Amino acid sequence: MLDLAGTELSRQEQECLQTPEVGGLILFSRNFSSPDQLSELMQSIRETRQDLLVAVDHEGGRVQRFRDGFTHLPPMASLGRVWEQNPGQAVAWAHELGWLLATELRRFDIDFSFAPVLDLDWGNSSVIGDRAFSASARAVTELSGGVMAGMHEAGMAATGKHFPGHGWVQADSHLELPVDTRTFAAIEQDDLQPFAALIGRGLDAVMPAHVIYKEACSAPAGFSRFWLQQVLRQRLHFDGVIFSDDLSMEGAGYAGDFRQRCDLALDAGCDMVLVCNDPAAAADVLEHLQERNIRAGERLQRMRGRGAASDDNERLLEAQQLAHQLTGES
Repeated sequence: MLDLAGTELSRQEQECLQTPEVGGLILFSRNFSSPDQLSELMQSIRETRQDLLVAVDHEGGRVQRFRDGFTHLPPMASLGRVWEQNPGQAVAWAHELGWLLATELRRFDIDFSFAPVLDLDWGNSSVIGDRAFSASARAVTELSGGVMAGMHEAGMAATGKHFPGHGWVQADSHLELPVDTRTFAAIEQDDLQPFAALIGRGLDAVMPAHVIYKEACSAPAGFSRFWLQQVLRQRLHFDGVIFSDDLSMEGAGYAGDFRQRCDLALDAGCDMVLVCNDPAAAADVLEHLQERNIRAGERLQRMRGRGAASDDNERLLEAQQLAHQLTGES
């Protein structure tokens, strides 16, 4: 999975997207200027490659790539505060926000958002912070489960991140390689609980963290057969898609150059590697995948958007009003 430079496809990008080893495309804020422009871009993408998976980071709060013409979604921590007073209402609202998030994206034929965040808010991580629903594993489980159910209802697959939990470490894995010093038992007791529960409810995909959990394994989770095979596949019985986090992040530098990062991630068990914001690195990884003759596996097909976007405008308006209420907007 790679990205685009701007708001429309260049001829070089069209040729790149037609390469069989490219299985996905992730959109960023630089690829968006208006709903009309996004519609035209998506049409050109689908004309170039109908079966390409198109994704975006669209969680709400600080992480929402499309703004103008889209509902401003609240940070998920706002649902955690509602949970403290009324858990049932919080879960119902989580469902509607998940449905709203997915419905607005599906109207542009975008397959999925990398959401929800399953990290616990330990009060340590600025990069996670209010992206997390709560410090409580139970609250995160139920609220993220509500968001996932809403996304599913709207025809969108859900991706839980950042396995097995990024909320305890202070360091930002975009900028450095964080190290979590807790025991496996401590992580299993807390951070793993939302992942385990949502897997049981049909979680479609998981994205591992570029974090070393040194008491369990010396490699970051996204390059670790222990975490991806022994824990995620065998212990938690997860049969969905594993996406690497962006291999251009500083936390991925542990694995070496980009070809080595690609090899380690795939060999550990990732189904698709992401290389973003570095066209030269993406081209290098693509050439490497061609040399290895690696194509997208069948498992990835479950991430495709399902059905037409909902035309229930009354429900859409009510969900938008809910989002405005939670963000404090009028």
